[in-house]
Amino acid sequence: MASEQQTPLLEFRDVQTYYGRIQILKGVDYKVYPGEIVCLLGGNASGKSTTMKTILGIVKPAKGEVLWEGEVINGLRTAERIKRGIATVPENRRLFPNLTVLENLEMGAYTRTDSAAIAEDLERVYEFFPKLAERRKQRAGTLSGGEQQMVAFGRALMSQPKLICMDEPSMGLSPALVDQNFELIQQVNEQGVAVFVVEQNANAALSIADRGYVLQGGRLFTEGTAAELLENPELKRAYLGG
Repeated sequence: MASEQQTPLLEFRDVQTYYGRIQILKGVDYKVYPGEIVCLLGGNASGKSTTMKTILGIVKPAKGEVLWEGEVINGLRTAERIKRGIATVPENRRLFPNLTVLENLEMGAYTRTDSAAIAEDLERVYEFFPKLAERRKQRAGTLSGGEQQMVAFGRALMSQPKLICMDEPSMGLSPALVDQNFELIQQVNEQGVAVFVVEQNANAALSIADRGYVLQGGRLFTEGTAAELLENPELKRAYLGG
């Protein structure tokens, strides 16, 4: 678990966002510390996707601050955030289906110029996901769902991230693939990478998370350790089928 003496990798302070005149995030506060798995739970239209876009710099806060390693990054472009150590595995993976596995992985290193280190990281990804080494010349669109998820993870790891943001990793997957997906998240985390999981499947997310936040209508409904949230009676009724 994180120590309050540590500087958070990622922090939201009273972040408010709008689409036109419609307010989406209404003064939210999050912290993700190095090495943690933190989940953000909530139903449709709760503000989860806007949170992800705000982390990546696609949406700018109208009020409040987004901090990375203690520095305000509200004005930084997406590419600069990736260079500093933020990576994403988007909803539905968003691979380039007509490119090979290798070409998709190389896209993850597009902000880097250190070719020798890129080659080393590629070998590490292949060690981590041996199936990708076997399929490196195969077009990504011909892979199974589980293999495509490995490519999406590998592509994120190629940017040398300190934090990977996962957007709805269980969306549209069979229960067996959901379990496999969350096992992959744990394996990536065991490499020392923090993970921020934005997810509707509360049971799956809380089964691997250290801590969690719950959004409702753009506001924080509650927060706590994964164990606390699993025992929260209101959360059980709303999200856990209790």
